[in-house]
Amino acid sequence: MNIGLIFAGGSGTRMNTKSKPKQFLEMNGKAIIIHTLEYFENCRDIDKIVVVCIEGWIDYLEKLLDRFHITKVAKVVPGGETGQLSIYNGLKAAKDVAGDKYEDSIVLIHDGVRPLINEQLLLDNIESVKQFGSAITVNRAIETIIQVDDSKAVNNVVDRTSCYVARAPQSFWLKDILSTHERALADGKREMIDSATMMRTYNYDLHIVEGPQENIKITNPSDFYIFRSLYEAKENSQIFGL
Repeated sequence: MNIGLIFAGGSGTRMNTKSKPKQFLEMNGKAIIIHTLEYFENCRDIDKIVVVCIEGWIDYLEKLLDRFHITKVAKVVPGGETGQLSIYNGLKAAKDVAGDKYEDSIVLIHDGVRPLINEQLLLDNIESVKQFGSAITVNRAIETIIQVDDSKAVNNVVDRTSCYVARAPQSFWLKDILSTHERALADGKREMIDSATMMRTYNYDLHIVEGPQENIKITNPSDFYIFRSLYEAKENSQIFGL
């Protein structure tokens, strides 16, 4: 079974929104989270979806799911105190959803505010997990990467031809990522930045999948305007055959 795990637990403080978390801001009458979910809903190889949501917004999300006919969502669960704990909540729910297919299930962990993806990226993630055990979506670094010390002095300029930026989805065998979360919690780790970092910390080999360059995470107001421009360009290309 292939399960999409969508993280929509952030409060959006960097977006400076007053009324709604960023995942519920609308573009063309549709919340960002719905734009994202529709790719998983319409992907032929995604069987079920689990969403991790801010607890106070679960009812609101469920109404959106009904309104936009998102039928693959099997569970909506509340987030935890940290991003890591929120994903852990979602993984436990995914295990319940997988049932007797747990041992052979793949989970694609994705940000609810990363809507500029496509079906091929999801299919490539699934295939990479089947072949290599993991799929870390990336984009090539297009600017010079530097490393600095505590005093902000540059101590290394990295050859960018070997550098990539980690994006999402980040995908694994469900049993592997869930057991690694449990190891991390047993070791007192509660704030690891993402799944790739966690899996590498516990010595898993990671394999990359290149995704579309526009696969941005909508974190601040400028990201929202970039999303709007790219979305409108995509719509216009369909209308005018560009």
